[in-house]
Amino acid sequence: MQKVLIIGGTGRIGQSVAKDILSHTDAHVIITGRQVGQTVADKLGSRATFQALDLANYEGLKSAVAAADLVIHTAGPFHDRNAQVLQLCIDNGVNYLDVSDHRSFTNKAVAYREDAIANNVTAIINTGVFPGISNSMVRQDVEALDQAEHIHLSYVVAGSGGAGLTVMRTTFLGLQNTFDVWRSGQWVSAEPYSKREVIHFPKPYGPVNVFWFDVPEALTLAQSFDVQTVITKFGSVPEIYNVLTWLTARLPKALLRKRSVIEFFSWGSYRCTEFSDRFTGTGVAMRSEVKGLKDGKPTTACSTLVVDDTAIAAGYGTGSIAQLILSGQFSKPGVWPVEASFPTDLCQSMLKLRGVNIEQQIFN
Repeated sequence: MQKVLIIGGTGRIGQSVAKDILSHTDAHVIITGRQVGQTVADKLGSRATFQALDLANYEGLKSAVAAADLVIHTAGPFHDRNAQVLQLCIDNGVNYLDVSDHRSFTNKAVAYREDAIANNVTAIINTGVFPGISNSMVRQDVEALDQAEHIHLSYVVAGSGGAGLTVMRTTFLGLQNTFDVWRSGQWVSAEPYSKREVIHFPKPYGPVNVFWFDVPEALTLAQSFDVQTVITKFGSVPEIYNVLTWLTARLPKALLRKRSVIEFFSWGSYRCTEFSDRFTGTGVAMRSEVKGLKDGKPTTACSTLVVDDTAIAAGYGTGSIAQLILSGQFSKPGVWPVEASFPTDLCQSMLKLRGVNIEQQIFN
């Protein structure tokens, strides 16, 4: 029986990935965490076990990786993570996935591309929902055109998104620094949670305010496709969370870089969403718009997706690729973001298997 090691598997995202793999494969899943997690494993079923593991324990980590057929890294936030897990996978010839969501980690990971190719290891990064499924949506739209020029990718999350405290930390960590974005063929600096724009998402969201936000797609989409502009914007419902995040982003950066401040905002937001989730739900909507040329005419390809739970959607994104790797249907040695590696037809078939459809429109 194949073994899948999910690092950080006791968290919300890790559990969602585990559930998806257990539902769609015959693999045995090992979830890890620093604290006792056997209760979580018991809830997942007889093909799931818990293994205590601290990422700081190099020998323990090395042994766990070497015993697996596939390693999935879900232990965020990834802002300050090194690529040690990926390196161990490459050294031991073990395929690798992660749900990383910050460009600093993406840059560290892709530096191992040639090593992964040499060791015949398939390593796909940023595989959750956004990044992850969102990247596949953009790839689908780019492929619908003869020439893509402008990518606009937006997301809205209801309340906590069902994804737990770690995602709250990720949000506030993303407000600490300016970041580079690809505009008009050059890299320029953008302020987090700036340049408010109204995007019309499918029901039940409708028009929502979205803002510049630092996600790895802003980096990888510009590298994967020959386009002039890549815009990535994020918003929340209810609107009060956008207001509070915008105000937080305006605080002195030195203050936002203090761990105690990040923890204060993260816990405060998490407690608020525990209440508001009852009314807003925990879903996510994504909208990809790619402008360019088709048959010599200006054309726009637009894809949208709505899922009721953000954490479950992350499980779909990562679980889909895990299923295909375990079955031998997908292999691409190297370290790659989703849009540079995962074929559109495979993505669509895996999502449909999970009851999810990406809606696409083409118009002039």
